[in-house]
Amino acid sequence: MQRSTSHLSFALYSLVWTGGIYFVAATCALLLSRFEGGLAFIWCANAFLMAKLLTTRARRWPTILLACGMASALSTSLFGMGPVAAIPMAVINIAEALIVALICRHYLTNRPVIGATRSLLVFIMAICAVADVVTAVPAAMVASLLTPVSFGASWVQWYTGHALGGLICAPILVMLMQGEFRRWRREKSRAEKIEAIILLALFTAIIGYIFYGAQHPLLFAPLLPLVLIAFRVGHMGAAASIIILALIGGIATFSDMGPLSLVFADMGERVQAFQFYLANCFLLSMPVAAELNGRRRLFQLLRESEARYRAIAEHSGDVVLNINVTGVIEYASPSAIEQVGCAPELLVGQAAANLVDPQDRPQVIAAHRRALMRPGSIHTVEFRPIISIAAMEWCEMVMRAAVDERGQANGVISTIRDMSRHKARQRALQQVAARDSLTGADSRRAFLEKLEAEILRTRHGVRSSLLLIDIDHFKAVNDHHGHGVGDEVLTAFVERLRPGLSLQESIGRLGGEEFAILLPDCDIDRASLLCENLRARLSDPIPVSGGKYINITFSAGLVELDNTSTRSAMLEAADKALYRAKHSGRNCLRLAA
Repeated sequence: MQRSTSHLSFALYSLVWTGGIYFVAATCALLLSRFEGGLAFIWCANAFLMAKLLTTRARRWPTILLACGMASALSTSLFGMGPVAAIPMAVINIAEALIVALICRHYLTNRPVIGATRSLLVFIMAICAVADVVTAVPAAMVASLLTPVSFGASWVQWYTGHALGGLICAPILVMLMQGEFRRWRREKSRAEKIEAIILLALFTAIIGYIFYGAQHPLLFAPLLPLVLIAFRVGHMGAAASIIILALIGGIATFSDMGPLSLVFADMGERVQAFQFYLANCFLLSMPVAAELNGRRRLFQLLRESEARYRAIAEHSGDVVLNINVTGVIEYASPSAIEQVGCAPELLVGQAAANLVDPQDRPQVIAAHRRALMRPGSIHTVEFRPIISIAAMEWCEMVMRAAVDERGQANGVISTIRDMSRHKARQRALQQVAARDSLTGADSRRAFLEKLEAEILRTRHGVRSSLLLIDIDHFKAVNDHHGHGVGDEVLTAFVERLRPGLSLQESIGRLGGEEFAILLPDCDIDRASLLCENLRARLSDPIPVSGGKYINITFSAGLVELDNTSTRSAMLEAADKALYRAKHSGRNCLRLAA
């Protein structure tokens, strides 16, 4: 209960505080700048409301809008166009600030509201091109109905007063509400603070002289100091300069002094002219300061990134290379001397392709080009080095493009690591996967890959054959002697057949007691003779455990490879021939139809 009461008290305090500031700003504008009895020529109250919305969570917006709406209605009723215009003008004021806040929140998600060039441009477009163009119409209608000022003049008064007031004041208020001034004080050194104070003091003296002492209009004179302060102090210095210019120049203009007193016009037009001048100074200094602020942040991030990069590059066992768009090395890490046997300074200026075996250069060059074409993506390529003192047989290069401020690739950062052990393990695994663990014959997968490759060769006129064999009555061996003896028979079967095959011919175990023999460059007649030779190798019994001997035979199906058929079709044809051999009394060969 106590917490709820405290929360309610804080909300009420915030409502009164926010509404009070808006009421004071609106009242001052109405009392000082309603020169023709219509709308105020200066209106900074909505700048406060915009800044408040832009720096506050959206769930608190209703409270802020209610407080400022009530303050607007009260101020208009007491000091403006009277009670009749109070509610309409309050709604229009709220609508202007809300439009700006919604546009900025939509286009600047997770971005600073002020302090970056894009953010500032979005804010300027929101207030000048949308919000005040839209709200000036109903405001001018209300003013033209309740005051002697025409619709056109009222539209101009609203647009200039609100657009210029919001443009000048809102960014400065946003920076103050976001704690930019406190952050600036905390981050800047003593020397930088002293420099900022001196520059602002000199700027104050220049503005004072221009508006109170000069005999000639020197409105151009503050422009150079404004830019200098923006460069040296940043956006906080630019904001402080605008405030100084607004205070000194505004007081002088209202006092009918300074360069604008020479303009033959009424006070309202002079105030509008001063606001235009102030807005131009704002647009000259703040975008420059925002751009510089963004570049400073980017430069800081780049320095931190470079420090991390140097720490990694100079203490890593991998070789790190910076390669330009033409493929020339611009930087090589110290590990180059350990890995490739060349000092880093000797690599600089050399083509990176010179480190690669000529057989692998096309792949490396292609990966380098892909990295340049697709910045932000990682590209990996494996190659054999042309020289190495670390017994590197294979290397892996990982590439990523480095980009300039326009996002265009201006080079590639590459890391090279030793892949020799990985390749050795990979080859060992491939060898294990390519061999049947029991018999040492090719595995089913490895044999089928060889068969596929041989079918492709037959398309060039080569004649090759496929022999499918199955051990006769092998189930009886397992049933009478056990699976252990059956395994011995399978192993001995392959050992008996292998000496009868050439290096190009291969035997594979397809499953159980079924085997296949691939016979490259062997037509159907030669394959038939080879099959009979293999059968003769099994004429002697196979010795197994326990001093026993087992006689085995095999049935076979033979097919000559057809360059128009698939692997599955060839296996099916050989299998049908094998099936006929089994049903013909076994221990025989049958040819595919």
